[in-house]
Amino acid sequence: MAHIDLGVDEQTNPGITGLLKFRPETAKPLNELAEVLLRAPNSLSPGERELIAAYVSGLNECDFCYASHSATANAQLDSDATLVDQVVGDLDSAPVSAKLRALLRIAGAVREDGRKVTTELVAAARAEGATDVEIHDTVLIAAAFSMYNRYVDGLGTLVPGGQDMYAQAARRIVEFGYAR
Repeated sequence: MAHIDLGVDEQTNPGITGLLKFRPETAKPLNELAEVLLRAPNSLSPGERELIAAYVSGLNECDFCYASHSATANAQLDSDATLVDQVVGDLDSAPVSAKLRALLRIAGAVREDGRKVTTELVAAARAEGATDVEIHDTVLIAAAFSMYNRYVDGLGTLVPGGQDMYAQAARRIVEFGYAR
């Protein structure tokens, strides 16, 4: 049960869903930010950007965001369903491109402390072909998802078990997006 009365059934509105319904005036810009960061035209695919969000959420131990963005990443990537777990478990051996691995290292640094993003991390990403927009967006995705994670966990929202609900939500996001 959330720390505050959200005025919704938490079983049908778990995690951030209940929070967004509680404050629709903040939901709109939060959803629009997620839409731009994760789905707008970009040289990184939506699946890659969802993977960055899931990676940060996993490092932050935000179970709801990790499960939901893992499901959404898996729904969009042509990969094994355990890819996100592999990336969080051992980034160095995970089956991702060298460019994405370098960007994920930047995301991990942002998640810990934005000042931990070094010129060396940025140079390594550039050496693997990352553009300035990709580096920018990786930093912003990591920063935003650290905020989303703290929002969800800070208000103690419900984290349902099982993958069915997350897979259904992922299908809706892939089809309709965040700012629906």
